[in-house]
Amino acid sequence: MSRRLLLATLPLATFILAAAFAAPAAVQAKPRKAAERTSQRGVPYAGNEEAMRWADDVAQRRGLDREWVRQAIARAQFLPVVARLMQPPPPGTAKNWRVYRSRFIDPVRIAAGVRFWQRNEETLRRAQQEYGVPPEIVVGIIGVETIYGQQMGTFRVLDALATLAFNFPESHPRAAERRDYFRGELEQFLSLQARREADPLQPLGSYAGAIGMPQFMPSSIHRWAVDFDGDGRIDLVRSPADVIGSVANYFKSYGWQPGMPTHYPVGFDPARLDKEALLAPDILPTFSVASFTAKGATLDGPALAHQGPLALVELQNGEAQPQYVAGTENFYVITRYNWSSYYAMAVIELGQAVKEAVGPPAATDSPAAASEAAPAPAVPAEPAAAPPP
Repeated sequence: MSRRLLLATLPLATFILAAAFAAPAAVQAKPRKAAERTSQRGVPYAGNEEAMRWADDVAQRRGLDREWVRQAIARAQFLPVVARLMQPPPPGTAKNWRVYRSRFIDPVRIAAGVRFWQRNEETLRRAQQEYGVPPEIVVGIIGVETIYGQQMGTFRVLDALATLAFNFPESHPRAAERRDYFRGELEQFLSLQARREADPLQPLGSYAGAIGMPQFMPSSIHRWAVDFDGDGRIDLVRSPADVIGSVANYFKSYGWQPGMPTHYPVGFDPARLDKEALLAPDILPTFSVASFTAKGATLDGPALAHQGPLALVELQNGEAQPQYVAGTENFYVITRYNWSSYYAMAVIELGQAVKEAVGPPAATDSPAAASEAAPAPAVPAEPAAAPPP
């Protein structure tokens, strides 16, 4: 994948989450009864002239029934809690990889992942054969996002999207950009529901309007969701096969390269280290192995033979020493789902933990699976030892 293409494409959750360190949207949703009570106390958009003009414009532009669209928007409700959840964390909020990791790599989530893998092993294998994405990555995504469907969000999608489309918090540094994004998602959601002849008030999702086990936004459902179980419809809420195929298709579309590791261990040569230059591109793979090591990063084993660019990925640990890995283009692809290196590492490590708990792969597994197995753990900065707890 070219650098230009990587910069041009938009990640699934770039506009969903206010901070790179935020948790997946569904994880922060309230219990169903509380969310429904909040929704019922919301202020309907029926009296919002801007929203109703927008409804008329969408109906004309999309060729939708004008009264149907107007009624949907009129019944949508402004939810102040949704607007609050979109606020970025206070300045100076410390990131902590170990704390973040502990929220996702835990016995409950691993056990749920094992059950999901075992029940859907054939489908996971088929998705790898068709899209090139290994089971542990797909399983890691679904586990981090919703614990395999246990936490898919309890906000009405229509309310969440309308709130962010018409009342996105003005104090946010990119309020205009985010508001436009959510208006596009609301438009896509209404179009999807109209084509399905489905009630737009029924779907539930995250506070950002993400839907189903993989927490796809409406535009992502339109672009990448697939009918992987062959029943003639796409169901990301109840069909594990559709979820697996859709996540794998998403990654393939963003340039997943079969057989390429997601990251390698990395150390530093203090005499040559230019960490500022190495961190400047953030998580975008930019450096060849030669240029990476010339700036003081040290690699060994398979990493020295890596073909393609690398990025120095920093995982902060609060006041303790940060940890680092050399991220590949496949690591970057995972961040297209959520623009966060912490998120990507959680996906990788949860998927690997589930894979190890499931046991050795069957003899029919493809060679690509073996080459992507056992990704290197994040390693600490110098000295080369785990930082103290």
